[in-house]
Amino acid sequence: MSKRKLSRQQAWRIEKIQEERAKRAARRDSQVEQALIGGELGPEREGLVVAHYGTQVAVESEPGNSQRCHLRANLQGLVTGDRVVWCEGDPVGVVVAQLDRGSVLSRPDPYGKLKPIAANIDQIILVIAPFPQPHANLIDRYLVAAETVDIEPVILLNKTDLLDGDPALRQRMVELLAIYPTLGYRVLRTTIKHSALEELHRALRKRVSVFVGQSGVGKSSLVNVLLPGAELRVGALSESTQKGTHTTTTAQLFHLTSGGSLIDSPGIREFGLWHMNREQVEQGFREFQPLLGNCKFRDCQHQQEPGCAILEAVESGEISEVRMDSYRRIVASLEEI
Repeated sequence: MSKRKLSRQQAWRIEKIQEERAKRAARRDSQVEQALIGGELGPEREGLVVAHYGTQVAVESEPGNSQRCHLRANLQGLVTGDRVVWCEGDPVGVVVAQLDRGSVLSRPDPYGKLKPIAANIDQIILVIAPFPQPHANLIDRYLVAAETVDIEPVILLNKTDLLDGDPALRQRMVELLAIYPTLGYRVLRTTIKHSALEELHRALRKRVSVFVGQSGVGKSSLVNVLLPGAELRVGALSESTQKGTHTTTTAQLFHLTSGGSLIDSPGIREFGLWHMNREQVEQGFREFQPLLGNCKFRDCQHQQEPGCAILEAVESGEISEVRMDSYRRIVASLEEI
C-alpha cells in the first residue's frame, strides 16, 4: 500500500514543529554550556541513572538521593542503569558524560531499529504465570534474547497459588518447566498471596535485575511487594483474553532493602527477535552451541539435511523435541518477515 502524501499545509506545520523543537534544544544546550563554563554547577562526580523522563534523567550518587538532570547535546540514548558523570545544579543538574556499559538490554522498535531499554544488568528475571498461559516458544524467545546479549536469565513462575487445587494445571506447569534446569537455567517459584518471597529475595540480593514477561503475569505486583513505597499501578487481566494491560510507563531503578537493585521497565508481551539472523538464534540455544559447526554441510539449516549434528542430537534425545520445535518456529518467524 502506498504512503499517503502530506498536503503542503501539513508539511509546513511539521517543518515548523521540528524547527521549534530544534530551537528549544539549542537554547537548552546553550544554557547548559553557560552553566558549566560559569561554574554554576557542582564538581563532576559519578552517578547512576535511576529514571528517564524524555529530555531529562534522574541521577543519584548516593542511594535514595537523586536529582533531575539535563543531558549535554552529544549524549543520546541514555537509559536507566547507565553510569554517568554529572554535576549537581539548582534546580537541575547536568549529565556531562556516559561511562562504559557492562551490558545493555535492547528490543527492536516498530521500525526495526534496536532501542536500549536498560543498562548494566546482571540478570533478567523472566516472569511467567499460569495465566496468561505461557508456552515453551514464548519462554525460549526470551531466553534466546538474554543469551544473545550475554545477560543471565532466570525463570520465575509467579502466582503459584493458582495451582492449588488444580492438579492438571500444576502438572502442566511442571512439564513445561522441567527441561530448563537440565540446561542450567534457574527456575524460581513465588506468590505474593502467601508472602513466599524468600527464594526471590536471595536471587535479587547484590545484583541488578530487570523483570520481563507478558503483561498480566504480576511484574508490578511483585515490585509493589518487594518495594511497598514504589506503588506501581497494577492492571487486571482481561476476562475475555486472560491477558494483562500495560501499566508501567517510565523505566525506574529501585534499591532493595535486602540488597541489590531492580529496574522496572515498560511491560512488553514478548521480545521481538526479528532483528536477529538464524546464526544468532542458534547461539541462543545453549544445547546447540557444542554442536554448531559439526554438521556435514557448512550451510546446514537443521531441517532434513543428512549428517546434521543438531538433528542427530534430537534423535538421540540429547536435544528435546520441544526445544527444537521452538527453534524452528523462531527461525520461521524470521523468514516470514
